[in-house]
Amino acid sequence: MMFKKTVMGASLAAAALVPLAQAQAAEYKIDTEGQHAFVQFKISHLGYSYILGSFEEFSGSFQYDPDNPEASAASVEVDVTSLTTNHAERDKHIKSADFLDAGEYPTASFTSTDFEPTGEGEGVLTGDLTLHGETQEIEMPVTLLGEGEDPWGGYRAGFEGSTSLTLSNYGIDMSQFPDAMQELELYVTFEGVRQ
Repeated sequence: MMFKKTVMGASLAAAALVPLAQAQAAEYKIDTEGQHAFVQFKISHLGYSYILGSFEEFSGSFQYDPDNPEASAASVEVDVTSLTTNHAERDKHIKSADFLDAGEYPTASFTSTDFEPTGEGEGVLTGDLTLHGETQEIEMPVTLLGEGEDPWGGYRAGFEGSTSLTLSNYGIDMSQFPDAMQELELYVTFEGVRQ
């Protein structure tokens, strides 16, 4: 009788854990080694043109389950010193204490706190962005670009998203520049390999 109760108790416990296991979204490592991920930005240059740039070194992961999109999450760490706009002197100035102060704040990071689906393969990712020593909550609309098996036996999923950042919110003084330069457009696209 004791054996039967123990087996029944174990079965009930296992059954209770099934929804928890199903709620766990699959973990994906962002594929930076294969150059299938990008963190880029665009900012006005005096209101006349745009400066386009990217961060060449970053890492991160995300969680994704198409049957339970609410469980989606993401975490990314960026090496601010890896910024490039294809102009060495300008890059040096942007990374100086006048702007990003990469010597003092060499890392930027994003950690999601919520994901709200807004349609098929679409949603808004909310989280904390830390840049220049300041942390602010941001919202980033994201879109699923696709998912499936790759030629090397793995499984991949890819997303893109963009948002605007007001630089003064991060303690970056742009007051000497025109209004057009107060905001920066951040664009990310990444392909992840399921672990």
